[in-house]
Amino acid sequence: MLVIKEGGHRLFESDPETSRVVADLLADLKLRGLAAVRDLSRRFDGWDPPSFELSEGQIAESIRTCSDQLIRDTDYCQGNVRRFAEAQLRTLQPLEIESQPGVWLGHRHVPVQRVGSYIPGGRYPMFGSAQMSIIPAKVAGVDTVVACTPPVRGGGAYPATINAMKRAGADRIFVLGGVPAMALMAYGMGVVEPVDILCGAGNKFVAEAKRQLFGQCGIDLLAGPTEIAVIADDSADPSLVACDLLGQAEHDPASGQLCVCLSEAFGRAVLRELERQLAVLPTREIAAQSWASHGKLYVADDATEAIRLSDDYAPEHLELHVRDPDFYQSRLRNYGSLFIGEETTVAYGDKSIGTNHILPTSRSARYTGGVWVGKFLKTVTYQRMTPAASREVGEVTARQCDVERMEAHAITARVRVDRYGARASSS
Repeated sequence: MLVIKEGGHRLFESDPETSRVVADLLADLKLRGLAAVRDLSRRFDGWDPPSFELSEGQIAESIRTCSDQLIRDTDYCQGNVRRFAEAQLRTLQPLEIESQPGVWLGHRHVPVQRVGSYIPGGRYPMFGSAQMSIIPAKVAGVDTVVACTPPVRGGGAYPATINAMKRAGADRIFVLGGVPAMALMAYGMGVVEPVDILCGAGNKFVAEAKRQLFGQCGIDLLAGPTEIAVIADDSADPSLVACDLLGQAEHDPASGQLCVCLSEAFGRAVLRELERQLAVLPTREIAAQSWASHGKLYVADDATEAIRLSDDYAPEHLELHVRDPDFYQSRLRNYGSLFIGEETTVAYGDKSIGTNHILPTSRSARYTGGVWVGKFLKTVTYQRMTPAASREVGEVTARQCDVERMEAHAITARVRVDRYGARASSS
């Protein structure tokens, strides 16, 4: 392997200071409830409305300010997300088998009742994130989705976000950001019923709040600064590879980019293109910081090493710009979402194509996938038996309990052996 450019290490854990700040905020929010929510909203966002929840009239008024084109485009994107979520749901079937005579075992997929969806704002009002958590939850059958989004600078709701939240199916909409929003959804505070799962991306404080609230409720995953990896051989277009790397670099100075090439000449061409495009990129102030600090450019010895380097990086997004994508797709293991061929790009997945953009970061793609309809379902098992089967299983169970010295357990088995044995004798 040849290293053309090496970037800094990604942070896999929250820093102690962030953990301390969030712990203090959550303790205050749990103790003082809505009073703390209002104090912190004023402090961090300068936002102090009569009610953080939007009325139906306020929602309608916000949507009226959206252009017809924006509404049509949002409907297009949400339609794609909904169709894919519905197709995913169809793959999740109930199961029942007769595992031995008289013993039936099965499972069902049961939706959680309440979900809290956080739609980030900050540097970019990412209204498209609304559909990524709300739609799969509603398709799964979730009863209530509570959605929060921070106010825009200067106060108030961002109309495109409110439109997206409403059209995606949010049942209640709050203009509230950061740790107070996460606490409101998790604790309820007498305003909403506490949610069963918190979902959605956000800054490091939002991510840390999710981490600390896990147990109070479930969470989708811990999503940090965005990442992209590109595997490109000499059949690829260096300008397109550079363009896609910068497309993610503009997110945040902490965003990560990895390009794995198969020749030094191609790698140098990508580097020249990056520098050329950065010079004229409207968001170069952020993208340049990100590329300088966290961009990596490697030349692999062969395709097998390229796969190893990518799997070790375990990127949130992975693009393949190669002659034989099937070779790579069948062997790659660690990624959040895969973009095959130059015809697709991360922005399509982020905004409109239908797959989900809430994906694992910081190498967590080694052990989890992204948000999908299954995140909002509990797979629960059941069992039922005939008396004869209960007697047979009970004899074995009682002996197993004796070995473990769990006498009360053994008794629950033996009373059934005796009961159903007696019935069998009398018949």
